[in-house]
Amino acid sequence: MKEWWVQVGLLSVPLLAVYLHIPPPKLSPALLSWRSSGRYFSYKDQNIFYRDSTGAIGSSDIVVLLHGFPTSSYDWCKIWEGLTQRFHRVIALDFVGFGFSDKPRPHRYSIFEQASIVEGLVRHLGLRHQRINLLSHDYGDTVAQELLHRSLQPLMLWLLLVKEVRGRCRFHLGLIAQVYIAPRAISRLCSTPRHHLLRNKWFLFSILQYINQRKKHRDRWVGALMSTSVPLHLIYGPLDPVNPHPEFLQLYKKVLPMSTVSVLDDHISHYPQLEDPTGFLNAYLNFINSF
Repeated sequence: MKEWWVQVGLLSVPLLAVYLHIPPPKLSPALLSWRSSGRYFSYKDQNIFYRDSTGAIGSSDIVVLLHGFPTSSYDWCKIWEGLTQRFHRVIALDFVGFGFSDKPRPHRYSIFEQASIVEGLVRHLGLRHQRINLLSHDYGDTVAQELLHRSLQPLMLWLLLVKEVRGRCRFHLGLIAQVYIAPRAISRLCSTPRHHLLRNKWFLFSILQYINQRKKHRDRWVGALMSTSVPLHLIYGPLDPVNPHPEFLQLYKKVLPMSTVSVLDDHISHYPQLEDPTGFLNAYLNFINSF
C-alpha cells in the first residue's frame, strides 16, 4: 500500500486543478451597486478602486477607510451612511490585490506598497495638505502603522478595532496584536462578503507575505506606536478569536500603557463594524467628537 500522503497528494492535484478553474461567483446586487458608485485611479499602471462620498454640510473633516484581509472596502458598508453624517467626505479604497482593484501576477505585494498607494490616493484627490482621519482594520492596521512611521503630516490617522490616536495626528489601530503576537488570522477567513476569491495558490502566498513582513519589521511598526506622542485608544470585541480575550488586552496595555480602551459587548468578535455597526460607530464618533 502506498504511503497515505502519496494517496492524498494524488487525489489533491486534480481537485486543485478543478478548483483553480472554477469561475468566480456573480456579484450580488449590493456589490454591483458598491462598484458602480466608485471610481479608479492609477498607481504605477495599476487600477485602484475607491469610493468618495460627500457627506455632512458645514464640516471640513475627511475620513479615509482602510480594509482588512481578505476582504475589501465593502467592509465599511454598514457604517458608511453614519460616517457621511459626521464627515464632509468619506473615502475608501481596495488595496492592490483585493476587491475591485487590480491583482497583478506575478507581483511582490507588500505593506510598504499599500501605504504608498494610500499616499497616492490622497495626492490624486488633492487632499495632501488637508486634515484627514484614517480608519482601518486588520491588514489595514499595519498599513496605517507604516504611514505613522513615515510621519505623514498633516494626515490624521484613525484605525479600527481600534486604537485611536489624537493630537496633531489622530490614529486608530486595529488588530495591532498581530504585529507582536503570533498571528492566527489565517486560521479563520472572515464571514464578510468576498467578491474576489483568492484562487491561485501562488497569488495567495504572495499576498500572505504581510505576515512575515509584520515579523520582520516589528520594531519599525510597533516602535512607531510606542514612540508616538499622540494618545491611543482601543475599541475591542472580546470574542475576537484573532486577538483573544483577556490575553490581548493584557499585552496591549503592557506594550502601550498610555492608551485607553473601549470594550464592546461580549458577543462582538473580529469585525465590530459589521457585527455591531451602531455600537462601533458610537464609540468612534464619541471619541473624535470629544476634542
